[in-house]
Amino acid sequence: MSRKTILASLVSACLYVGAVSAESITGVVTDINGTPVAGATVRLMGDNQQVLTDALGRFNINNILSAEAELHIEAARFAHRNFHLTLPPKGRIDVSLVLLNSTIEVIDVKASPFHASATESSLPVSVLAGDALKIRQASTLGDTLKNEVGVHSNFYGGVTSSPIIRGLDGPRVLITQNGLDAGDASRVGPDHSVSAEASTATQIEVLRGPATLFYGSGAIGGVVNVVDERIPTDNSTRAEWMLQRDSVNNEKLAAGSVVTGVDNIGLYLDGFWRDNDSYTIPGFAEAQPDDDAVKGTVENTAATAKGFTLGGSYLLDNGYVGLSYGRLDREYGIPGHAHGDAHAEHDDDNHDGDEHAAEEGVYADLTQHRYQLLSELSFSSGLIRAVNTRMAFTDYKHSEIEAGVVGTTFSNQSTEARIEVLHRPYLDWRGGLSLHYKFSDFDAIGEEAFTPPSESDMLALAWMEERHFGPWLVQLGARIERVTIDATDVLLPDIGAHAHDDHAHDDHDAEVIRVFDVSQKFTPYSLSAGAVWDFAEGYNLGLSLSRSQRAPSASELLSFGAHIGTASYEVGALFTLEDDEFVLNSQPIEMEAANNLDITLRKFSGDTGFVLNAFYNHVDNYYYQQNTGLFAQSGHDHGEDDAADHDAHADELPVYLFTAADVTLHGLEAQFSWQINDPFKLTLQGDYIRARINDGGDLPRTPPLRFAAELAFEQDAISADVRATRYFKQDRTAALENATDGYTLLDASVSYRFDIATSQLTAYLKGQNLTDEEARVHTSFLKDLTPLPGRSVAIGIRGSF
Repeated sequence: MSRKTILASLVSACLYVGAVSAESITGVVTDINGTPVAGATVRLMGDNQQVLTDALGRFNINNILSAEAELHIEAARFAHRNFHLTLPPKGRIDVSLVLLNSTIEVIDVKASPFHASATESSLPVSVLAGDALKIRQASTLGDTLKNEVGVHSNFYGGVTSSPIIRGLDGPRVLITQNGLDAGDASRVGPDHSVSAEASTATQIEVLRGPATLFYGSGAIGGVVNVVDERIPTDNSTRAEWMLQRDSVNNEKLAAGSVVTGVDNIGLYLDGFWRDNDSYTIPGFAEAQPDDDAVKGTVENTAATAKGFTLGGSYLLDNGYVGLSYGRLDREYGIPGHAHGDAHAEHDDDNHDGDEHAAEEGVYADLTQHRYQLLSELSFSSGLIRAVNTRMAFTDYKHSEIEAGVVGTTFSNQSTEARIEVLHRPYLDWRGGLSLHYKFSDFDAIGEEAFTPPSESDMLALAWMEERHFGPWLVQLGARIERVTIDATDVLLPDIGAHAHDDHAHDDHDAEVIRVFDVSQKFTPYSLSAGAVWDFAEGYNLGLSLSRSQRAPSASELLSFGAHIGTASYEVGALFTLEDDEFVLNSQPIEMEAANNLDITLRKFSGDTGFVLNAFYNHVDNYYYQQNTGLFAQSGHDHGEDDAADHDAHADELPVYLFTAADVTLHGLEAQFSWQINDPFKLTLQGDYIRARINDGGDLPRTPPLRFAAELAFEQDAISADVRATRYFKQDRTAALENATDGYTLLDASVSYRFDIATSQLTAYLKGQNLTDEEARVHTSFLKDLTPLPGRSVAIGIRGSF
């Protein structure tokens, strides 16, 4: 066949797709009793058309370019359903679609080219939105999500806590904002704040298990995506706001957002302000307090934050194109980090607005500027169905300040772009290609810069497809990346590492043995196959298989210095330990390779529902911090007066080496819901994670077994709930890691809704740790210094119009 013939055939195919006669579907959506469902969303799959049912449940979709159609229906308090229809030449006017009521709240994931929700995806996902998000939102992302099944917090004194998914955190859990990397330094250390803000979010999505096809190899453990409306997709005028006051730390919070516009222009504005003192506890902060310990408060956990976002979009008949700018300013104490004067002052001209952090020693001063471009365009004919574009530039910097002097400054300038080209259904397969680019310029300068400046570059191509085969939904995907890490001025010092029974280390001064450049290149790939089987009405079974590779991060490779935020001396995998001395690692740096299996059984209709999930994850060359049993000087200058008073080992830190080992993580996650009667609903959930090194031993900071029970009441204008969560003792610990005792937390809330003019208002009262339990989080780096807050009562009001 000649090239001209081939070209003519391709052109004819494109023209044929656009020339298919347009059909229509008219019908009604009802529940199982035949009652019309108003306000249901009817979406034509493989296209961008969607309509809402009217008060009688009726809908109409026109311009369908295929004799086969798949409709996806979703509505509040109902399980989502797919319907396959064959269209005669004149279309269908007699369609009746029935939805099943559900006790499980089903919310779609926004930042995914595949349709994903808690009851339809082959991967386990959960979404926190609406009133549930507002009542659970906290000052940190980790504390906001800590009650989600399979998600824990690495609690860092309530100032920088990040989410842990199935025992994985750091660079293995990607934090995104509207589908793009948050661009901060939170993946480097737990004392670095997550820049995504929960108080102005519309929903927060959690993808448990590898999500590398959509987001890249950094998502080998999961993704947390914070969604807001900073780039509006419409211009209908609406607004939300909230005010809150909390007793445990005297927190004051104000937040709000507004969407409006005119003609083809949509506009968005949000802002928030939060201020809190150090939080109170029932006992001592230290697990083993000395004679000078202060009872009742965790010092240096005060914080203040403020930010705003301004966005706009141009609305087209086939989509939108929009831009946004956001600024975040945050100052927070770093608990366990104060070395000098506990009441150090700082320069008011440079750091105005935070009196709390200044009172208690070392604190972080963070500023981030973020620019985003989002675009979604659909096409009514041709092979290409839609083109979705996401771009972001982030300029992040935070300085750690003590006694008014900047000790260390961390900065990260990142650029990211992802373009998804989705094709029109071909043989009933839906999907497309994704081209993804990310660049990060990370820098750390100062006395506690434990990792050298580095540049990371990633370019990836991904392919994703899905198709229904009767009751089966099949999802396939593949991704290949090119990752490059370049660093200059990498240091190999002689730190005089020693055991505490070795006295030859006294007054050892670190000497730099070598300064050199590093350039590492990796080609990770990911493969994924998933299926969802609707084996009975209201039931399905999900299965997901994946193999995902991950290049180690710059900090995992290149670190060599004191990381005071984790109370450790960190050494990267580029180095190895020989006879109590660190030398360059002569072995090649390997990529992590995770082989993951997820099996999910769901019941999502009727007065009872459940989601049961079992996972198994075998990871080759898993990089973790191994306690070497050695100690090194922190290098922090306490001053001559203090030097004579503290213990001989007070300036020393345990040395942790990033080590690669084959590990296995497996566990169970369960959630059960029972609508007891119209106002009362009972929810039970639990999760268990076992994380072990195949050659023997356990991984550090593995979350303990957890069970929770929640009884909720909702009738007319009143809603209330009470929740008890039991965290069990964790004694499956790594070498030289301390075990933690179990504890029970009791939380409750009550809300009252009322209207004033055109505004809908909700007044609420919520309490946490109502029994004033002393609790230490096993996954925290500072579990022996910062227990959870004591009894907390918050009062607030929120509104919308």
